[in-house]
Amino acid sequence: MRYRSRGYTVFTISNTIFLSLLSLICILPLLHVFALSFSSRAAATANIVNFWPIGFTTDAYVKTLSNVMFLQSLWTGVERTVLGTVLSMVVITMAAYSLSKSIHKFPGRQIYIWVFVFTMLFSGGLIPSYVLISKLKMIDTLWALVLPSAVSVWNMILMLNFFRTIPQELEEAAYIDGAGHLRVLWSVYLPVSMPSIATLSLFTMVFHWNSWFDGMIYMSNPDGYPLATYLHSMIVSDNLSRVGVTLESVANFSNRTIKSAQIFIGALPILLVYPFLQKYFVKGIVLGSVKS
Repeated sequence: MRYRSRGYTVFTISNTIFLSLLSLICILPLLHVFALSFSSRAAATANIVNFWPIGFTTDAYVKTLSNVMFLQSLWTGVERTVLGTVLSMVVITMAAYSLSKSIHKFPGRQIYIWVFVFTMLFSGGLIPSYVLISKLKMIDTLWALVLPSAVSVWNMILMLNFFRTIPQELEEAAYIDGAGHLRVLWSVYLPVSMPSIATLSLFTMVFHWNSWFDGMIYMSNPDGYPLATYLHSMIVSDNLSRVGVTLESVANFSNRTIKSAQIFIGALPILLVYPFLQKYFVKGIVLGSVKS
């Protein structure tokens, strides 16, 4: 049997070792940040913390959770992620449903698809995008972080290809029962598309949660920063008072422990959400990947 051959056994062992090492490479930095966030100021300053807390203390988390600016940016990040994910999934689902129809049912379908693909390959540029957002009076608003990225062409193409794998008999039966397009989309397409929807929702959530550059561009006041932009400013900038870290904090706590606590809290929501969507991940990304 092929599965009992020596070559297959060697491949399985080598693959297991490789994936285990790759997992460690991904997990160890997070463990280091976690250990550093619970370590004492002296241990963090001396740079002797590896993967286990030294001088265990929760002072960094107490200070972080009492930082009004951090909590405000955390809430802004949550608002952006929830609103951006819902809006994006609604738009790309409706667009994918329309474009999944054959050219006989939707004349001009190919033209619309090429228009979408063109926008994926070429953008207007940073300055025109900023001018547009400014003219629309969206500077310093949550819409500036959500609307420009509402249509992900890549996600729409994945959803479109998935919709094209759904048997046409289901749609035709719904039409016979008197259903319209919205009813077919809601009652036929969406229930059988949950793996794909869950996978693309995870992609969109991660994008919005980790996106920091647009917050720095479209938010003139640090009070409106989403969490990713706040963390970027805190880590890169030497002037920590700009993101709510006072001189008193610097004197009583290590900057490294405070930064580590805030980074770990920032990564925690995605770490909590991913296990619930992981079962859909592989299935959702493979289904619909063959058709074009």
